[in-house]
Amino acid sequence: MSLSPLLHASPVIQLHALIAIAALLLGAVQLWRRKGDRLHRALGRVWAVLMATVAGSGLFIWTIRLWGPFSPIHLLSLLVLVMLWRGVRAARGGNIAAHRRIMQGTYIFGMIITGLLTFIPGRTMYFVAFGPQGATPQKLMVFAALVAVAAAAGLYAARRAKPAAIRP
Repeated sequence: MSLSPLLHASPVIQLHALIAIAALLLGAVQLWRRKGDRLHRALGRVWAVLMATVAGSGLFIWTIRLWGPFSPIHLLSLLVLVMLWRGVRAARGGNIAAHRRIMQGTYIFGMIITGLLTFIPGRTMYFVAFGPQGATPQKLMVFAALVAVAAAAGLYAARRAKPAAIRP
């Protein structure tokens, strides 16, 4: 593992990666902690801004070009922006069940699945994770184990999420 590929990437990719890491971590905190209190709402606002920034900056990364400068990953960025808007609207409208479902889905699709796509061979994060020589069977096993642990923790957090007793 080496941060060198990321440090030598374009500023847009560097910003995108750093904010995505922050959103990934804060989103995990939001999944694990109690729901509905003031801190949840404040952290949720920060997370939504981080996610919107990640999705927005992703629209300016054109390393995979299938339709002009765009790729299917750009469609995921647009989906994340729409889902953030729907999730915030649901919370403000008092539909907490829809809010929870939308935001958990946005985290899974916007951070986990899209994040895994950054490890496609040839992309910056692939070289960060696996080095210039690429993936070896041992590195892939470690990577798969980390993904499995993260997925299990996320599922556990989603299932044990407890709403606050009273919404102030």
